[in-house]
Amino acid sequence: MVSSPHEAMHRIFQEYPGLFSRVSEVLGVDIPPPTSATALPTDLTEARPVERRVDTLLRIETEHDGPFVLAIEAQGKKDPRKTASWPYYVSYLHNRYGLPVLLLVVCQDRATAEWAAHPIRIGLRQWQTLALNPLVAGPHNMPVITDVAEARKDLALATLATITHADNPDVGAILKTLSAALRDTPEAIADPVIELTAQGLGNRPAAQHWRNLVAVDTSFYKSFMSEEIRDEGRAQGRAQGRAEDILLVLEQRGIAVPDRVRERITDCGDPETLRQWLMRAVTAASAEEIFAGE
Repeated sequence: MVSSPHEAMHRIFQEYPGLFSRVSEVLGVDIPPPTSATALPTDLTEARPVERRVDTLLRIETEHDGPFVLAIEAQGKKDPRKTASWPYYVSYLHNRYGLPVLLLVVCQDRATAEWAAHPIRIGLRQWQTLALNPLVAGPHNMPVITDVAEARKDLALATLATITHADNPDVGAILKTLSAALRDTPEAIADPVIELTAQGLGNRPAAQHWRNLVAVDTSFYKSFMSEEIRDEGRAQGRAQGRAEDILLVLEQRGIAVPDRVRERITDCGDPETLRQWLMRAVTAASAEEIFAGE
């Protein structure tokens, strides 16, 4: 089952570790491209019973500047507790791995992104012992990609950009661009994009739009997500057909169907409920009687 946008916002870096170098360019930070990346354990719990867990943790290797540790946090809303946990993550990771540490926070709304970008300073007003400056990727600084060639040039970045713009009023155009960019793309490349985008959209209205686009534009894919999307499309088709059957039976029997009843029938997506209504429609004295006992 598809998980939440939170998972997609950080899991995409596990799928595409090299994505961070492109994101850092977008954010205006000069970080060398990686030569390799290794996923590290995300559990930062110490022996004492206080559990702290970063969302995604990568060891990034570079050709000339050496390795560093990249901690990625997906942040859906403001959380004052992070002003304590994020500095802990960075200092703990620096102590554990003995490497430079970067913290990247990925957000889907501008207010959260602006909040996350505030430096976290620990110490006195006269002297700061520690200062943390998170890198933040969100709708305020990620590109709005509506050019198919641009999306196809870097599908990983296009996917992350789409996820961060999930609430953009023009998300339909963004999704259409990404879907078009996947045409003629090998399954092994397209499947993670399809699934991560679906995760990132969560339960927003745009999620169904994405499913419809994938069902049409990438119907040849065999991924779990694609199969799930096509199964849902077939189920919706069956439900629609059964709703039409109910209305036809009532019409042939000369039974008037008020607008509110018609709307309830056509809006129902549960095949079993529609089956029961169809059986009742054969003998019901009025359209409302098909809902008897509900």
